[in-house]
Amino acid sequence: MTAVDQPSSPTEPEALEISLASATELCRLGLGTLVESRQTFEIEMNGAIPGTVHIPLFEVKQLLGHALTEDEQDILDAGQPSDIDVQGPFTMVNRLHHAHDNILLCVCNSGRRSLYAAQLLRSLGYGKALSVAGGFQAWKLLQAKPAAAPVQPSTQSGD
Repeated sequence: MTAVDQPSSPTEPEALEISLASATELCRLGLGTLVESRQTFEIEMNGAIPGTVHIPLFEVKQLLGHALTEDEQDILDAGQPSDIDVQGPFTMVNRLHHAHDNILLCVCNSGRRSLYAAQLLRSLGYGKALSVAGGFQAWKLLQAKPAAAPVQPSTQSGD
């Protein structure tokens, strides 16, 4: 088997992404939970997907001692300081992942941060973490689409 034929390792980005439709179906079936990784001010400004659990990625990253990029620090600084402690997010993740056996479906604005969140969760031993491709923006587009009108049978004669 050549390198091209080998399956993707679970840490490769494409192996960690799931479509919004699949993520929504997993949640509907009670098999998954959407984990919102945006900062609080982003949710307040733009809204949230109903039923998500909020665990802000940059704050968790900082609590774990991971360095933030300049852009991440700017986003973190744009919001109000929170009283998040290291125990809270992991208590929630443990409850969802282990106690309820749910797939952690990370979502952010566009899918980039949630991909990092899924990778981070997997590196911490939460093997059932995935990133929802397209994030909140994909969900907003889906909500904005009008329902398709039913097709009406033709009443004209073809003669």
